[in-house]
Amino acid sequence: MDVARNFIISLQDYVNEACEGKPSWEIVLRTAIVTLLFVWSKNFLMKDESMIERAKKTVFRFARKLPMVQTKIAKEIEKVSVSMNDTMNKSIDYSSYITKLPETGWKIDKILEEAMKYSKYGHYKWETGCASGTVYNGDTILRDLTTEVYGIAAWANPLHADVFPGVRKMEAEVVRMTCSIFHGDSKSCGCVTSGGTESIILACKAYREFAREVKGIKNPELLVPITAHAAFDKAAQLLGIRIKRVPVNPVTMKVDVSAMKKMITSKTCMLAGSAPQFPHGVIDPIEEIGALGVQYNIPVHIDACLGGFLIAFMDKAGYPLAPFDFRVKGVTSISADTHKYGYAPKGTSILMYREDRFRHLQFFVTPDWPGGIYATATIAGSRSGGIIASCWAALVYHGLEGYVKHTKSIIETTRKIYHECSKIPGIFVYGEPEVSVVALGSNNFNIYTLGDAMTKRGWNLNALQFPSSVHIATTVLHTQPGVADRFISDVREIAEDMLKNPPKDAGASAAMYGMAASVPDRSVVCEMAWVYLDAVYSTDGGKTKSSDNQKREE
Repeated sequence: MDVARNFIISLQDYVNEACEGKPSWEIVLRTAIVTLLFVWSKNFLMKDESMIERAKKTVFRFARKLPMVQTKIAKEIEKVSVSMNDTMNKSIDYSSYITKLPETGWKIDKILEEAMKYSKYGHYKWETGCASGTVYNGDTILRDLTTEVYGIAAWANPLHADVFPGVRKMEAEVVRMTCSIFHGDSKSCGCVTSGGTESIILACKAYREFAREVKGIKNPELLVPITAHAAFDKAAQLLGIRIKRVPVNPVTMKVDVSAMKKMITSKTCMLAGSAPQFPHGVIDPIEEIGALGVQYNIPVHIDACLGGFLIAFMDKAGYPLAPFDFRVKGVTSISADTHKYGYAPKGTSILMYREDRFRHLQFFVTPDWPGGIYATATIAGSRSGGIIASCWAALVYHGLEGYVKHTKSIIETTRKIYHECSKIPGIFVYGEPEVSVVALGSNNFNIYTLGDAMTKRGWNLNALQFPSSVHIATTVLHTQPGVADRFISDVREIAEDMLKNPPKDAGASAAMYGMAASVPDRSVVCEMAWVYLDAVYSTDGGKTKSSDNQKREE
């Protein structure tokens, strides 16, 4: 105490001496300048990115202002843009676009004819099991059922629960059924969202509010594995909160829990784990993450969006797993997509909470709007009752028996692909795939070149980065007779050929990902991605126009 008192007295004396004889305006001006410098320094030093990263970005921004660099980047982006647009138009046989409403409405027969024509565009025949993930079931009976049920509730809107009580009942039942398979008790709750991304964003929103309102954390932070879904990054960007990425074990590809523990601070508002993660199909050590949540009183979210409706049934299918759900103390929320292995049509995911105090913080309520008290459970206001009804139909159609049956066949097929691909010279599998994803890498050749070669054989695989790999997400379609054998055979033949005859030129994916990985300025990579998204929405005409298309456009 004496030391502190002496320091304060000495500081006062110093300030008094420095200000002695100075005019008031000079004292005020100097004080203002020092204060501004202090605030600027604090803001500069306390930003999310390190000073090294900010310095690199500053250098890149300066470099991009140089005319020579601008010209080079513009040419490369234009080249990619032309290529992307041509690819999009090629996939629809260079047919023309409808860019204006027809003067008179089309007849029903014409609409159906054109819709059928649109559905047949593209060279991938997903029905054969050529695509990684994408379509998770494909059964025609299920398709017809969910389509008919959608029609029954086509005009329903859950926003108006009083007008459409049946759809409200369906949504409540979907949530309750899903909570039960993840071992939630009577206090567990949740909602139906539009997909895994929205589920994750809403969970992050709930924990941001919990951190601010309950724990008094002014600037909360998310702590997630580097392999966690990019939806967490989107949540951080939209919600204005910082995200910190935890490294994974380079052998198992599971999050390093000891590193996660060291990265926890007083600002941490949520811990996350994946079950399984998207790139390599392994499950993070959920029990250990849950224990950290309990120890530090931090909510834990489990992202089971990809394989939730597989892992929930693996015990009964004969493939037991360590606890990953509400049986784990510390787990406070789980997201699982019904439009993946729940086999519902695209547009539904379930976000579950252990108790409703977190769900309350997810809700959006505006009590003072002139249009009335506005309250919604999810990001959207109006939602499709037809999608919810279709999801409900898919769940009750399969029942426990149906889900266990599909899970057993999918896990069997995945394990077969995993074990057989592990034996192929020049190929290795990342980690030990536990659910439906097998990620392939190589120390002998560019793995993206193998992916391009597989594309030429009709396969559509996912290209991954950091580290370089390609993966296949097994679905019901891959359990069809001969599909897995054909995949393994193609990988083996291509790998053998590449070991004997290393390719001189990189293929499309190899060139693109090789370029993306080598570009230090990641903003350029972002611009390349913008080019792709622009091409998706482009209606610039193709190279040729058939007379039929020209007439249709008129």
